[in-house]
Amino acid sequence: MLKATKDEIARAYFVGLTIIGVVTGFKLMTDQSSLLSSSDGEDPTTLRYMLKLAAPMVVTTISFTVMQFVDRFMVSRLGTDALAAILPAGFVSFIPGGFAIGAITSLNTFVSQSLGRGDKRDCSNYFWQAIYMGIVYFLAVVAIMWPTAPWIFKMMGHPDAVVGMEVIYFRIMLYAHIIAVINWSSGQFFMGIHRPIITMCASLCGQVVNVAANYVLIFGKFGFPEMGIAGAGWGTFIGIAVSACVNMSLYLSGNINATFKSRRTLNIDFSKMYDLLKVGLPAGFGLMVNVAFWGVVLFGLVGKFGTESLAATSAVLSYTNLSIMPVVGISMALAAAVGKTIGQGQKKIAIKQSRVCLKVALIYMGLVGICFFVFRKPLMAFWSSDEKVVEAGVKILICAAIYQVFHATRTIYGGALQGAGDTVWLAMVSAVGAVLILGLGGWLIAKFFPSLGALGPWIAATVSIIAVGLANRWRFKSKKWMDIELFKRRAVSVPIQNGAAVE
Repeated sequence: MLKATKDEIARAYFVGLTIIGVVTGFKLMTDQSSLLSSSDGEDPTTLRYMLKLAAPMVVTTISFTVMQFVDRFMVSRLGTDALAAILPAGFVSFIPGGFAIGAITSLNTFVSQSLGRGDKRDCSNYFWQAIYMGIVYFLAVVAIMWPTAPWIFKMMGHPDAVVGMEVIYFRIMLYAHIIAVINWSSGQFFMGIHRPIITMCASLCGQVVNVAANYVLIFGKFGFPEMGIAGAGWGTFIGIAVSACVNMSLYLSGNINATFKSRRTLNIDFSKMYDLLKVGLPAGFGLMVNVAFWGVVLFGLVGKFGTESLAATSAVLSYTNLSIMPVVGISMALAAAVGKTIGQGQKKIAIKQSRVCLKVALIYMGLVGICFFVFRKPLMAFWSSDEKVVEAGVKILICAAIYQVFHATRTIYGGALQGAGDTVWLAMVSAVGAVLILGLGGWLIAKFFPSLGALGPWIAATVSIIAVGLANRWRFKSKKWMDIELFKRRAVSVPIQNGAAVE
């Protein structure tokens, strides 16, 4: 009787979440309130302005991380093989996805700078170019990686039972990426026009539906078949589709169309595609390299020291991934703010904006580092009862505590340089940090100082983050980014005076 009651409560809860997500999405589609308004009248150098711009992205990034945790928890109920399959499958799928996400971040740069210049029609035209290129890219990715999926995971030496699940989940994620292009592009567009709350609401709708769909499809509720790990994949696909529908409905809404002509700028423009690729390809390469080499730390170098080391690394990465998400949100907002002020020809304001964001990030990450150090044993004990896992994790958390403030420095200055279009620098320094310091350095430490165990590769990771953080700070302080002119081939447009709400 008690079990039946719990099932009924769970069903009601997830059905309720789904209804809330869908209803909220439809409400947003017709919303004409402050959701669709920007903050043009405020001082862009104040803490209030930056926090108002960053808050929606902070909520979005944190909620996405929490959703991933819930997804993995549900899959863990299916058994060890399923849990072992979802992590590497998700990681491999994120390599081409990470490249696309990094490349699409250039959309934020061009949209925000176009907004600052007054070229509001260009803002929406850049959006369509990103959509076209993203869809073509992932169609090619699916064509290549779908048939080679079994070979990819067999090469990793995983058991056949796990490989079968990995292939199923991975292939569904490839399909999901085609739709996710809309969400990634929409997020950068709305961030670029300083209306990130739209992205936040659309993302929350999709994530709520994702959790509910996972529950129904993984475990076979409400008459649906029990699909297991495939249900997790299709649940994510459905959540992404819902978010994409909300984003596109708002993008094509009367309010956005009146200001940015979003329905009238579907023409293909190869010069704008070139602009996006010129700035975006280095960013995409940098993110892909970072994802790949952090995967090396997780699945390669640390794995040589046993499953306890892998479990400890997974626990620490779960904490650090969650801790950095607010700073990532602030960084995305800073990129949009810097882009807009540069487009307005007020580059010195970008320095003040970066300083404000850096102070907030350093205080927050400094407190996180202190918590990691002081509470390192309880944090690991919460994750695992295995003494070896706790012992390894306690040592690793010291490294994580040390690099928190440098990670904040790296991320904030990275956002400022992204807004200026200085992505070649970001790609180069990220590649050096990931390949030489983390990859090669971690391998050398593991080879010549094996007594350090999992701590060895993590020392290399710490040095990598510190080095890249200091390098990004030097680059920003050098003011070389001020010499970058993304629109030097074009004349500056006269700012549009949008006096009417409807055309």
